[in-house]
Amino acid sequence: MADELDQSPKSWTESQVSTWLRSIGVKDQYIDKLYEYEVDGKVLLALNEDFLKRDICMKPGPAHLIIQKRDELINTKQKTQEKKKPTSGKKTELEQKDINKKSAQPLSTTSEGPLAQTQQDHSILKERQTAQEQCVLTSKEDCRPRPFDQEGIDFIYVKHRVLQPESGAFNLTSPCHEFKSFAQAATLDRTRLQAKFAKEVLKFGTGCMNIRSNGTIHFGVMDSKEDAGYVHGEIIGVPVRERDIYVDALDYIERCIPSDKEHVRQCVRPPRFIEVMDRESTEKRFVIEVDIVPSMSIVKGKVYVVRLPNFKETTNKIEFEKESILRRVGSKTEPVTDKELSDFYQRVKDRDAQREEAEKSQFLNAPNSCQDLGRKLTMLLTSGKKFIEKEKWFIVITNKLTPDDLCNIDWLLNMKIFCVFDFDPDSNKSGLCNKYRQHHVANMHSLQSYRMSGDTTIKEFTSNLHLFEQTSWIFCNGRSDFKGNETPCDEMTWIKTKMTFLRESVSLISKQILPKGTLQVIFLLTSPVEKPLLHTFNEFFTDMEGHEDIICICESERNFQKWQSFAEGSCGTETVKKSSIVGMKMSHVNATLQQIQLVKSCTSKHLPVFVKGTCCLETKKEEQMYSLEILTVNHCDETSEDFINEEKANIESQFYHGGRVNWLNFWLADRKYVGEIIKRDAYHEASKLLHDASKGNADDAPVSSINIYHHPGSGGSTVARKVLWDHRKDLRCAVVKISYPAAVVAQHAVELREYEEDPQRCLPVLLLIEDSDKEYLDDLRNELEVAAITKQIKNGTLCFILLSCRRSHDPEGKCKESPLQNVSVTHKLSPQEKREFSGKRKVLEKCYEPEFILTFVLMSEGFKEDYIQQFVTHLLEDIDPGSRVTQLILYVALLNTYVQNSFISQSHCEAFLALIFHLERFRHHEFEKSLSPQAKLVFLHLRDEKTHIESIRIIHPLVAKEILQQLLGSQQTQSSLAMKLLCENVFFEHRFGREEYLSFLRALFITRSIISKGNKFVKSFFSPLIEHVRENEKTPVKAFELLKEAFQRFHQDPFIAQQLARLHYTYEKFEEAKQWAETAAKQLPNNSYILDTKGQVYKKWFQAKCKAIENDNVPMTAQNVADAVETALKALECFQQCEKAADAEMENVNSSGFFAEVEVGCSLLKLISSSHVFANKTSGHSECMKYLLTEYIPEEVKGPWEPFHDRLKKLHKTMEDALEWISEDLSYFQTDFGLDEEGTPESPEEKISHPLTWLAKKSSEYGKYFSEGYSTAFLNQGKSVNLTSFQKRMIIYHLGGGNITSILSKLNDKRDTVSLLKTILSYYPSNPKNAKFGQKDIVNYIVTHITLNCLSPQPRQEALLNDLQALCRQFPCDKRKCLPSALFLLTLLFWPEDHDTDLEKERKYEIVQSAVEHLEKSYWTKRKDVPQRKRRIYTLFFLGSGNGLDKFVHKTKFESVTKGFSVSEKRMKWFRGEAWKKPEIAEMLKCVSGWTEDGVVYLEGPQKKRFSLKPLHVLSMPHGNENITFYLGFTFRGPVACNIVVQK
Repeated sequence: MADELDQSPKSWTESQVSTWLRSIGVKDQYIDKLYEYEVDGKVLLALNEDFLKRDICMKPGPAHLIIQKRDELINTKQKTQEKKKPTSGKKTELEQKDINKKSAQPLSTTSEGPLAQTQQDHSILKERQTAQEQCVLTSKEDCRPRPFDQEGIDFIYVKHRVLQPESGAFNLTSPCHEFKSFAQAATLDRTRLQAKFAKEVLKFGTGCMNIRSNGTIHFGVMDSKEDAGYVHGEIIGVPVRERDIYVDALDYIERCIPSDKEHVRQCVRPPRFIEVMDRESTEKRFVIEVDIVPSMSIVKGKVYVVRLPNFKETTNKIEFEKESILRRVGSKTEPVTDKELSDFYQRVKDRDAQREEAEKSQFLNAPNSCQDLGRKLTMLLTSGKKFIEKEKWFIVITNKLTPDDLCNIDWLLNMKIFCVFDFDPDSNKSGLCNKYRQHHVANMHSLQSYRMSGDTTIKEFTSNLHLFEQTSWIFCNGRSDFKGNETPCDEMTWIKTKMTFLRESVSLISKQILPKGTLQVIFLLTSPVEKPLLHTFNEFFTDMEGHEDIICICESERNFQKWQSFAEGSCGTETVKKSSIVGMKMSHVNATLQQIQLVKSCTSKHLPVFVKGTCCLETKKEEQMYSLEILTVNHCDETSEDFINEEKANIESQFYHGGRVNWLNFWLADRKYVGEIIKRDAYHEASKLLHDASKGNADDAPVSSINIYHHPGSGGSTVARKVLWDHRKDLRCAVVKISYPAAVVAQHAVELREYEEDPQRCLPVLLLIEDSDKEYLDDLRNELEVAAITKQIKNGTLCFILLSCRRSHDPEGKCKESPLQNVSVTHKLSPQEKREFSGKRKVLEKCYEPEFILTFVLMSEGFKEDYIQQFVTHLLEDIDPGSRVTQLILYVALLNTYVQNSFISQSHCEAFLALIFHLERFRHHEFEKSLSPQAKLVFLHLRDEKTHIESIRIIHPLVAKEILQQLLGSQQTQSSLAMKLLCENVFFEHRFGREEYLSFLRALFITRSIISKGNKFVKSFFSPLIEHVRENEKTPVKAFELLKEAFQRFHQDPFIAQQLARLHYTYEKFEEAKQWAETAAKQLPNNSYILDTKGQVYKKWFQAKCKAIENDNVPMTAQNVADAVETALKALECFQQCEKAADAEMENVNSSGFFAEVEVGCSLLKLISSSHVFANKTSGHSECMKYLLTEYIPEEVKGPWEPFHDRLKKLHKTMEDALEWISEDLSYFQTDFGLDEEGTPESPEEKISHPLTWLAKKSSEYGKYFSEGYSTAFLNQGKSVNLTSFQKRMIIYHLGGGNITSILSKLNDKRDTVSLLKTILSYYPSNPKNAKFGQKDIVNYIVTHITLNCLSPQPRQEALLNDLQALCRQFPCDKRKCLPSALFLLTLLFWPEDHDTDLEKERKYEIVQSAVEHLEKSYWTKRKDVPQRKRRIYTLFFLGSGNGLDKFVHKTKFESVTKGFSVSEKRMKWFRGEAWKKPEIAEMLKCVSGWTEDGVVYLEGPQKKRFSLKPLHVLSMPHGNENITFYLGFTFRGPVACNIVVQK
């Protein structure tokens, strides 16, 4: 460490500061925060406790520690230096470069702290005190002086830069220079100041005139003789109160020059005031310069005598020295002595002759040869290539453009502009912004818009500002047309108020958003240059670490002078000249650059239209639909011929090597530039499905779906994109960017459909959605359907076709599941495909070496396991197993094997390989050179379509898997490799692509996926890597160690702690599992999924304890089972907490706590009833019930179970509540749980796959424990046994009549159900109207009757219905107190009969409408904020054509209509309305009349109050106000309208 940090702490990098903080024991979370805040050594020295506590949110303890240790460090350094001879505090440029070089070296990972370093500056303490004022390191950079004696030059100096040393006469026309700090003199009063200034000017001036040399005297520049501690020639500047003081000081000429006063007036130019720019201070300072020009026409033959003025303090007057003749000798001005006087006069003629000669040669110099500015501009913008790279982003910094310049900005309109820093406040009214927005979308921002809050990720930030999609226009100095608080300000106010925002925005863009090599910065200087622009250059130069990607275009040489004078100090005269285009007209720039742009400017794009023609798509409109990549009819036609000829071979080989297909591949094949792309069988199948969907019929929904399921790397994306490409002339086609919300995509899809079309007569839009989850697809479909309804598109009009392309582990299975919607693409080739691939391979092998078309070769072999094995074995021959590149291959292979779509950014790889680039334009070449031959073959280079950040992955996941196996061999394990990867600091600390890398790495440890077990595909219990380590490395220890390390590396991620808890309980390490579950819950105390895992730990622990009691034949005494009982109760407590948390979560529904509570409760009841005290066959059960249901406590359990009595006595109530909650939830919503392809880390516990069956079973089990003794006695002894209402209720539970869902589930199980239902009814009082029933009992009794009637129609229908209606009157009058199931029964039972009188009907409608009103409220409480498509309302009954109870038709009656179809196809048939058309349905159901008005369905019948209904499927609603018929369904939300048909 000492060697690495052999420098002042001031020069430490952020990484070095992090290492020092770690060495003094600061927590990682604070270190990471300080690293994010870019705290380097310079900032460390300026920190204070307030900043650490306020901004870093640090506790007082660590904040105090950091400041104390920092001060100790400084003091230690100072003491070390006291023994050494102090040297100048200012470094030479060489020393500074050396320090910078050292600070750029990679940080050592040794444990020594920076205290071990031996060399540093002697002035650390002083630096620390002044660090606040000097945040930017100001090394002593050279600079050149202002051009001599030129009028109208706009020039600037930068503080602390250094002019060349003072000089004597060289060739008489090149000026000699003299420096004066003038620091003290500038503060004097007017009289003293003028005397001092006049003395120095006249002394220097006459000295120059007498030797006939040009000269400049500079005030405000340090002379090391006078100013110890400063570098000679260092620019400091002086404050200038009033300029006329200095101008008037030259009036001393009249008093100081005895003769030829006018000559001196002519040769001594008036003072010039050159502003000194200080990057940190806002105080105005100037260098005052006076030029001396002794023209031959004035001074010929003359010698000038002077009397220098002095202010005498004793007399308080100006006194004049005696007359003297002065001359320049070297770098000094000295008097001519009496001895030399004669010789001096004699040599006047010689000096005149020399001066004359010098003046002549000055005018005879040949003019500068004309530069080839066109070529220079081309080379600068293309980095030496033939075209401007399409992968490059441009940042433009500009000030006010003239009207002429605005006419010549076509080149800018065609650039990929990331953002514009605009210093023209009127730009949006009349400047560049206004002109640009006529053609493109630009988002207006201020510098403050680029302030990123601490909890925002880069991804979120770029998404919020729409960066990469639309140009960001940053108004740097206010905006005159904006009503907000963005007023323009002068230079100094700007520096005070906006400088910090500029620094932050530039740093954010160039250090975190766009890496080096992906951006080019253009300074477009069309007006006089002001300080803010110069500051902007400085920030870009500093943050981009050099000038290589910065160019300047400036037509006016005068404007350029000031820019040049500033920029030269940073990067040298030569560099500035090389990267600047000066004197080229904007019209010439425009014409030159358009020739090297890939796409011709303002090319028109075309879309197909309904009447078979095309229309123009405006670029601006296209950019407004930023969530879609629109495929136009003439896509790629604008590509230049030169580019095609240059790049076609590269484009083709990149694709066949394994790269993703792009539109140019298809375009080149269509135009016969390259061979045809093979059409897989799946292409023809998908095209046929698309053709069938496009034909459509009157009953079709507005949105149709086609799914392409494919094995990873089997070419599914190519098939999907080829379908899109070939239909772009018949349909409007686009690729969905799934990073945008479904609602935004839907809005843009509607805009694309209706662009220049009548909404009722449009072509359908074909949308390709790649690699999205099912939820996103459902969301998008739902949004598009709602849009079609809102737009009132005519029924049967197909508006959108969703072409989904998703990875699957079983594509063929998915295809069988729904052959009318799904297409499969696998690695296996059909015989026809084999022939085509074989022929294509022969053609390609003539053009390319096999290694350049690797993926195609593997595909043509069908990705056979043995072929891949041989291929990888051959590939890895002679590989160096110890090299960094091989290690990198292993890391990439590990990620690619286990994490879909994973990659590592190229800049991460460069950092890992410790590559240093001298020239950015050769970066890719240098990186390629650093790779081994094997890496060159297997690495595929990707570019992010948005950011253009380059990244690396292995050509195919199957190749990655094989490489992993072969390279690791038997010596190394995957767990050790993953552990190494976790410990690679360089990957964690490297900024660009960090978010993506960390998300892939996190997924490696916690994201579950689908795995095959036998013939089934199931979700893995852990991430595939952890599963592999568990299964293949014999012991779980490695899996524990891996997850523990991941937990630490990811800042104690609670979801990794959750995985650790699950892993430990899987191996019955319950103590550790408990600790990890508590760790996770401590961080996220309100996360229901984590609380569920905590409950699962205790549940598994309880099960293990029960098993141990059983296996070890332990006597079941109260004492022996107490421990297990306690564990079960802890599990129940956790699940109850989980239920509360789930209830509070509005975004999702987690019912796992309720299911788990019932399961643990049943197991606990089994344990209790099996214990010795309650096991007695005759009295044991009644004793147990007495204990659980009353205050009674048997002697045997009093002591051992003392802590649990209260909780055990509540067990029957809490279990009943949980069962009731589940029943109600299943009554509300449909219950199909599909196996999605993606795993989610948040809900890792197992779900109940058949909840209806499970509920019936568990309800019965619950009833059994509380009724076993009674029901046996009752059955044996008949009615003579007197049972309490509770005992009867428990027997009913045991028989399956405990809740509405369990009762209705009997309709699916026809065996002996009728007799069972009759038995259940026998347990209810014979005269229920007089019995005092609870709400639940009434509901269950009524539903049992309805269910029984569905299976076996009962006699006396009408009387029975009247009895049930009378029973309903026992429900609370206040409907707010009614259960949802009670309200549901009111809507069902009180639905009017045909034979009812009008009065009876009206009375019943009132009851129903009142119930519906309250059902709607409870529905919204239950549904929360979860999308409706996720919580589809369940229709329990339909209104049939019968009377009495016969008019209620249960859904099970419909099963025959859709028999033999999969769940998804059944739903589709009902959804599209096909199933309703069946004659069987028409026979069963009653057709009801009504009307639609303003999008609402109304029922015909009620007179007093209109009865509105919800349509079951919104799409079936007509758009206008129509008379309709429909079927009526009964749900827990109220009645719904099904199969709405408009009456002709």
